[in-house]
Amino acid sequence: MNGVLELKVAEDLIARRSAVDRALHVVHVSKYFGGPSRFNRPGKKQPKRVSAVDDVSLTVMRGEIYGVLGANGSGKSTLIRLISTLLLPDAGSVEVFGLDVVTEAAQVKRLINRVSVEASLFKKLSAMENLTYAARLYSVDTRAARTNVIRILGALGISEARIRQPVEKMSRGMQQKVSIARALLTSPVMLLLDEPTTGLDPRSKKDVQKFVLDLRDSHDATVLLTSHDMEEADALCDRLAIVDKGRIVVEGTPLALKEEYMRRHRLDTLPSLEDVFMEVTGRSLEDSDFDPDAEDEVMSGS
Repeated sequence: MNGVLELKVAEDLIARRSAVDRALHVVHVSKYFGGPSRFNRPGKKQPKRVSAVDDVSLTVMRGEIYGVLGANGSGKSTLIRLISTLLLPDAGSVEVFGLDVVTEAAQVKRLINRVSVEASLFKKLSAMENLTYAARLYSVDTRAARTNVIRILGALGISEARIRQPVEKMSRGMQQKVSIARALLTSPVMLLLDEPTTGLDPRSKKDVQKFVLDLRDSHDATVLLTSHDMEEADALCDRLAIVDKGRIVVEGTPLALKEEYMRRHRLDTLPSLEDVFMEVTGRSLEDSDFDPDAEDEVMSGS
């Protein structure tokens, strides 16, 4: 009997350790927009049912930078919203460090932060004012937050003199860096980056990419990155998944995916990650499966 109990204790310990090492666990998750709903007004034409995320499963280990790559409308941003508790899955489950995003949403929110393609800042306020306001919302000590603001923005290439200028006078690249700094004020153990460098100039892109690598290496942070920038994904991601029409079509390290392509086509040199993408999806990065604003229309009830 003691042997059975000891085995059970050992199995429970292994399971707990696995849950800690497993930063993100997505199991057969699906999300739909449109179609018949009790919220649709009587007599109004029913919106078309769209599968944004279709039976997706993936695991991200603690400390990884994991990329989700796809064309516009492939479901990348919807997946991020499901993980960040902004949307509820229609099927399947999502766990962040062993916590369910539906039943334990409040605990999950303490572990994560999200940066989207839009900075969403108060443009009349300075970067410092925006970030100290955000710190108060998250109950972060204001004095400590000011020190961290200067440190984080300095690491992102924004001088202390610019921090007190109105955000509206900053370039889009600088505004995005302020948005990233805001996400880091809460010291998240998981950072969700939804196309954070889209539209940035080359120097700003490099600043953000370097900061993401430094964040992972120095703060034990796990990063989930969505992008349609293949060069960025190749440079940053430890592993990645390519999604098409809401489904994962291939997953692996960037090098392994390129080497497999090279073997299939009997090439002498490594292809680009974009070559791999084009083959497995049969489409260009600009192709779109559905209107990316469709989910917002459904959510607003329009």
